[in-house]
Amino acid sequence: MLKPIHIIGGGMAGCEAAWASANAGVPVILHEMRPHVQTDVHKTKDLAELVCSNSFRSDDKDNNAVGLLHEEMRLAGSLMMAVAENHKVPAGGALAVDRDGFSSEMTKRIQAHPLIAIERGEIDGLPPEDWDNVIIATGPLTSEKLAKAIQTKTGDEGLAFFDAIAPIIHRESIDMSKAWFQSRYDKVGPGGNGKDYINCPLDKAQYETFINDLITGEKTDFKDWEKSTPYFDGCLPIEVMAERGPETLRHGPMKPMGLTNTHNPTVKAYAVVQLRQDNALGTLYNIVGFQTKLKYADQVRVFKSIPGLENAEFARLGGLHRNTFLNSPKLLDNRLRLKLESRLRFAGQITGVEGYVESGAMGIMAGRMAASDRLGKTYTTPPATTAHGALINHITGGHIATTDNKTQTFQPMNINFGLMPPPDAPKKNAEGKNLSFKDKGVARKHAYTQRAVEDFKAWLAT
Repeated sequence: MLKPIHIIGGGMAGCEAAWASANAGVPVILHEMRPHVQTDVHKTKDLAELVCSNSFRSDDKDNNAVGLLHEEMRLAGSLMMAVAENHKVPAGGALAVDRDGFSSEMTKRIQAHPLIAIERGEIDGLPPEDWDNVIIATGPLTSEKLAKAIQTKTGDEGLAFFDAIAPIIHRESIDMSKAWFQSRYDKVGPGGNGKDYINCPLDKAQYETFINDLITGEKTDFKDWEKSTPYFDGCLPIEVMAERGPETLRHGPMKPMGLTNTHNPTVKAYAVVQLRQDNALGTLYNIVGFQTKLKYADQVRVFKSIPGLENAEFARLGGLHRNTFLNSPKLLDNRLRLKLESRLRFAGQITGVEGYVESGAMGIMAGRMAASDRLGKTYTTPPATTAHGALINHITGGHIATTDNKTQTFQPMNINFGLMPPPDAPKKNAEGKNLSFKDKGVARKHAYTQRAVEDFKAWLAT
């Protein structure tokens, strides 16, 4: 009889990891602390409880990165995708579910699997040494005792409890007829060339309107359990800075000094918004210093008023909330194992992916990896051209490292096309005429998804 894989956490990632490992023929013990220890947001004892939205977002496998991830998960035998199909509710092009029916069936399916045993109770520290193959999938609400044990093991920089995120934009959607590349005072930093930022200029009227929109925009309130988490100066929301005085941002993240608009060099910008490369591929840029509590609709409205960002496509919007996630690029290898102790593998949101679907996908990967280890089989990760491979690459090395290699730029991310290498996409139609900007975008998305599905199928076959 094979020794079991121990999986800590019965959310999306834990359930998918258990399902994948057990279906590979390896016994699993799934540890879930609820109902003995509850969190601030869970209400039931069911596994895979949906605590926020009941939507798994877009199900469009041809034009959307989330829909592509759905398709890859289905190909890989995902439990949550199969159960979601049984509990769909109308949601346009999105895959939304009856939350109670979904979680109930997930629990029943896990309970019924002959190779999965569920043990209720808190794991209040690192697992005992004789658990030689462990997946920790405890999510952003990891219990305090386990989180402290992980932090002690990994060091103070190993685990974050405060998630301050600026919006991230697809590079190809920035209008470079208005924006330009330049570092402040043309300074050449490590690995740079003096043109390391994209700069968007605002005149005085545009700046004053922008400040007013920031202050009057609708904000998201802290949840009760987040209110004890204070702001610190390094991640003040941009609207809080704006409230301190109308000139604050011009002397902070929007200062125009040392920058010359190459499109209009004789006119000095009143303020400048800078965007910095966010991933190694150079496909994503974050708005420097723009962490925010604006609600999503107002973020899109306000930030698209910035010259050069009128047609911006957001890979993710900003936020500021309490979260628990690993500094994964520093701590994990490409098989999601802790470099300091390889018997411990992590999955789900604690690794630095965001969302139900992304968490489940990383659970599938961790479950397959752990089963391969137990069975003594060779395992290779999916290529970065696939949605699963792109997520693994993001959390284990797709970031931009700081000069001291502490990877402080790493932030949680949803799946998006910007995490994948750009594909070859047609620029002309069948008649040889140049495609419009809109049609180029559609062709590019199809190129991403078609390549990903082909590559994922080839990976599964191996």
